Amino acid sequence: MKKTTLLFLSLALILGISSCKEDETPTLGEAPTEADAAFTYAPTAANANIIDYTATNAGFTYSWDFDNGTNAATKEATAEYPNKGTYTVTLTVFNSGGSASTSQDIIIADDDASLLNNPLYTLLTGGTAGSGSKTWVIDSTRQAHLGVGPVGGTWPEWWDADPGIKANSGLYSDKYTFTLQGFKFDQITNGSVFVKTGSQGQFPGAYENSDDYTAPFSDQLNENWTIVEGEDTTISISGKAFLGMYTGVREYKIVTLSENELTLRYVDAADETTAWYLRLVPVDFPVDGGGGGGGDDPTFGEGELPMTFESVEPLWEAFGNSSYEYIANPDPSGINTSSRVLQTVHGNETWAGLFVNLKEHLDFTSGGATITLKVWAPVTGVMRIKLENIDKTSEFIEKDVDITAAEAWTEVSIDFSEAELNKYARLVLFPGWDVADAGTFYIDEIEQK
Repeated sequence: MKKTTLLFLSLALILGISSCKEDETPTLGEAPTEADAAFTYAPTAANANIIDYTATNAGFTYSWDFDNGTNAATKEATAEYPNKGTYTVTLTVFNSGGSASTSQDIIIADDDASLLNNPLYTLLTGGTAGSGSKTWVIDSTRQAHLGVGPVGGTWPEWWDADPGIKANSGLYSDKYTFTLQGFKFDQITNGSVFVKTGSQGQFPGAYENSDDYTAPFSDQLNENWTIVEGEDTTISISGKAFLGMYTGVREYKIVTLSENELTLRYVDAADETTAWYLRLVPVDFPVDGGGGGGGDDPTFGEGELPMTFESVEPLWEAFGNSSYEYIANPDPSGINTSSRVLQTVHGNETWAGLFVNLKEHLDFTSGGATITLKVWAPVTGVMRIKLENIDKTSEFIEKDVDITAAEAWTEVSIDFSEAELNKYARLVLFPGWDVADAGTFYIDEIEQK
């Protein structure tokens, strides 16, 4: 009796172990079907050219192609169609077993130019009121037109390119045309491109040149560009087209975008701890002008301390999706009763701000070692003030100052006595430092004391 019981127990144990092992064996799930990739869509109440999409089934990874140059990877998504026409929208769903796709035709009956009035679109392409198409080139005569630094950094702290250093590499001959209609993008290569070491295998015929590789590459025409706005505003290029030195990616973070400057940061696919920087200017812009323009010496700008804005309104460049304009003082009280001030609306980047190029280098001996200014801030916080070498922007000095009063004029000052003489001719202001969408600031009476 005991032996029989032991035998049954032993068999049960063996079968239990076998069953556990079988259950623990990994298996792929069933591949999704077209029914799993079903989706619905409807125009929004606000605009018939803006369509809301919803994947019918949950539990998948999603990939939308809206046929307008944009994509999404969420269960619910929205796409805009400024131009009338028929668009074939495709949803692909994925799981461990595979993928499946379905497509539907979306008919947009009328044009809606208002959807194209995005300030970023206007700066990039010239906008609906302009040519609607704009060609950019690399600012090869400017220091730091190409550079490299750590991912997570904000400037090319490891290396920046001297003017013209990559001549005959294929980098400087490329032209990039962004067209608003249809979000069209053309890359004109003039026969060759510049490729970072590690990505040369993607380009047949690539050969070593200028510390990396030059490769034969034909023009890439009728591709698309897409801007996605958010904490990191990015621009993506479709197909095989790309911008600047190819590093294995086609998505670029917009660092600055103004009428005459586009600076980008993008990763190196062969080394994802490394970020590259690229500076472009319009093809008809004087590339040795340094982006500031206006002075007798094209390296300098038109700013001059002190700045009171009562009669002189120097040209600034806003970045991080900020904007600026000169307006009547909205709060002529307290320490500032002047008539006109500089207004800046903080962009959606934490490092957003604006800069002005000065007519000459700052002299901290005869002019005083302190920069002061009056600021009206919507909330208390930190403001960063930075001085840059225009000819080599990786050379700078920056300091933070606390804004201790909100919704009232206050004066702040920063001592730059340790700054090198006759080196800095760009003044950069970061109101609302390290805060996205920090609000509207007013600035006045920038002086050197």
